[in-house]
Amino acid sequence: MMNITPVVKQLLIINVIFFIGSQFAPLAEELFALYNPQNNHFQYWQPITHMFMHGNIMHIFFNMFALYSFGSALEHFWGGKKFIFFYISCGLGAALLQLGVNYLELQNALKAASDLELTNATLHKILNISFSDGVSYRSDLFIKGLEPILQSVGKVELANQSNITALFQAAAQNQTPMVGASGAIYGLLVAFAFMFPNAELMMMFIPVPIKAKFFVPIIIGLDLFLGVAGNSIFGDGPGGVAHFAHIGGAIIGFIMMWYWKKNQFNDRRWN
Repeated sequence: MMNITPVVKQLLIINVIFFIGSQFAPLAEELFALYNPQNNHFQYWQPITHMFMHGNIMHIFFNMFALYSFGSALEHFWGGKKFIFFYISCGLGAALLQLGVNYLELQNALKAASDLELTNATLHKILNISFSDGVSYRSDLFIKGLEPILQSVGKVELANQSNITALFQAAAQNQTPMVGASGAIYGLLVAFAFMFPNAELMMMFIPVPIKAKFFVPIIIGLDLFLGVAGNSIFGDGPGGVAHFAHIGGAIIGFIMMWYWKKNQFNDRRWN
């Protein structure tokens, strides 16, 4: 088994510190998780900090195990600077694609309430109504916050159940943050498959060795299918896993590996 490399070790420590700290400081999620830009909690540093936040012990365990397993091998061959550049780039790519998908889903949800002809300022207030009890989003709390907003713009009599449901779904989507290093980890998976295509890997639930060059595309394809279908293997039901963040990390990882491999013997090579 390969010894843990310096940057991987530092990333593991930072992730554990963030996780433990967030258990004692609930405000940490509001500050460091990644929110949609339409959300009042969005901050410019969140595309970076969300990579170090995790939802629960199993979430951080699987990500950190993968970081150690694949990251140490890659850092050993690349060196620390190239490795951290790759890791952060994949994490940012994950955030960018997931935010783009979130935006499209948000706009699609709002179409069902377009007949209310609400202004952007009014929609912003609605999307940021506080209606969570700490466990789930509650429709009664949402309606309680929605009614005065619609009254203030003279739309309360025009709203029907379809409008309210659409606004509820849009607000829930807007207020669900993204956390985790999974996007960066998927980038590492792609890089590992490039570097060690014939290394044999196994899924926990399929104990059969599969070469990395086949294993990684299967995992990414499964994630893409689940993202489109709105289902999840590891999450708490639909929406429990940011599948498109995984795909985003994998795409950036593929592009960077393809470019580096193509230019590894010319003057654009990373030294």
